[in-house]
Amino acid sequence: MTMLEVNGLGKAFTIHHLNKTILAVDEIQFSVHAGEFLGIIGKSGSGKSTILKSIYRTYLSDAGQIIYDSKQFGKIDLIQASEREIIFLRKNEIGYVSQFLNVMPRTTCRELVQNALLEMGETKETARIETEKALSYFEMDEGLWDSYPNTFSGGEKLRLNIAMATVKKPRLLLLDEPTASLDQQSKRKVREMIEKLKQQGTTLVGIFHDIEFMEGLCDKVFDMKSNEMSVVLEGVPHES
Repeated sequence: MTMLEVNGLGKAFTIHHLNKTILAVDEIQFSVHAGEFLGIIGKSGSGKSTILKSIYRTYLSDAGQIIYDSKQFGKIDLIQASEREIIFLRKNEIGYVSQFLNVMPRTTCRELVQNALLEMGETKETARIETEKALSYFEMDEGLWDSYPNTFSGGEKLRLNIAMATVKKPRLLLLDEPTASLDQQSKRKVREMIEKLKQQGTTLVGIFHDIEFMEGLCDKVFDMKSNEMSVVLEGVPHES
């Protein structure tokens, strides 16, 4: 079953004070089956993050379709979907992890993870138990659980970001350089979590500059330079 299909995706940005338009991505095309992991590779500035943000609808694309096979709405074009539909999907089906933590002020680490579960309809007790499991798993110091994240280091913020997204066990998870500022032990934890989510059926699309991290994880690779997708067989990409 195809979980995500991107057809002819295009996105440009206008720099108004220079009266200039920059094309970020053009005619992007790929598909991901349920439970697969697609890795997107390419040099900095090639538009990798733009693709993920377009899928999550942080950016509204200028052209093409992004067809997602949702549990709630069936097949839906994320470009044409209403704001209400997008908010529902973000809360219940689609997760996003970036290098940066952007959260509500005066909300503790514990509350942020619990709220991610509560908005899905989980009970307070279930949210409490699963939150503590997630924070422990990603080795967040227990002394930080009731602290505000603006005091955290970059690595701590990133681990919290990952915990918030993965605790929900989303149907589709978008990963934008989620291991950028992590040490090797934390990277292993993230890899183990990704493998666990895959086993549970989560579909993933991710960007990693750490090629070694991606090895053995990805089922497919999309190359921004060639604008082509390949299937990974025994660690080596082959054209699909």
